[in-house]
Amino acid sequence: MRNGGLGFAALLSLAACSPSSEQQTGNASANAAASRYADRMSGTPQPPPPAKAFALAEKNDFLEFAYAYPAQAAGIPALVDKFGKEAASAKADALKMAKDDSAAAKKSGFPFRAHSLDSQWNVEADTPRFLSLESQTYVYTGGAHGMTGYDVVLWDKARHRETSVKALMTTPAAFAAAIREPFCKELDRQRADKRGAPVVRGDDPFTQCIDPMAEVIVPTSSDGKLIDAMTVVVGPYSAGPYAEGSYDVALPVDAAMRKAIKTEYQDGFAGK
Repeated sequence: MRNGGLGFAALLSLAACSPSSEQQTGNASANAAASRYADRMSGTPQPPPPAKAFALAEKNDFLEFAYAYPAQAAGIPALVDKFGKEAASAKADALKMAKDDSAAAKKSGFPFRAHSLDSQWNVEADTPRFLSLESQTYVYTGGAHGMTGYDVVLWDKARHRETSVKALMTTPAAFAAAIREPFCKELDRQRADKRGAPVVRGDDPFTQCIDPMAEVIVPTSSDGKLIDAMTVVVGPYSAGPYAEGSYDVALPVDAAMRKAIKTEYQDGFAGK
């Protein structure tokens, strides 16, 4: 029997001389504990445990409620407080509306359909300068169909505070002028894809371009280093019928857009 040129006795001898996996694990744990003790004795603070994503889901006879935000937001106390208050307020309002609707339906002899409110925050950019979060909220109040809405939260890591997208702009008018043409072009391209035909301007408002500044504008990053696009999120009914759903119109940061960003924020944007 051959085993790499070593006999069975030699293998046993090597095994006896080598620490077992249990011994190695025990040594590693002891070393880690000793390191932690040394850090405490030297005054080195222990790193905080990593934040965990938050998710709440509840359901009763009146309301199905859900609210969630990612770990990046859970690591910022100010955002935890903001979202906690927002969730509590939204739930209370939605539950009251659902109970009122139930009472009215019962009084009128109509069936009651339970309501829904579901808000999910997602990371769209997590760069050294900014954390950009977009929410998608679905609301159903017993009608033919629900509605979806959007919002954005922008956290300035350098200044340790929440800011707004419009606060980044030299002026909203300058920013609107910088993005309107590429926005209208991309919106029409997406409309044509959904409709199967080019968009022709006419009396139908869904053939017209809309004001991007009236929609939700979300800073986004593809590489986690810089904000390299601003996405205009257009909800149902704003640019087309309900059946077309929402539009995400991503506009890469170019020289015109960058010029419309205040100097003190430009270090966080691509397009230098």
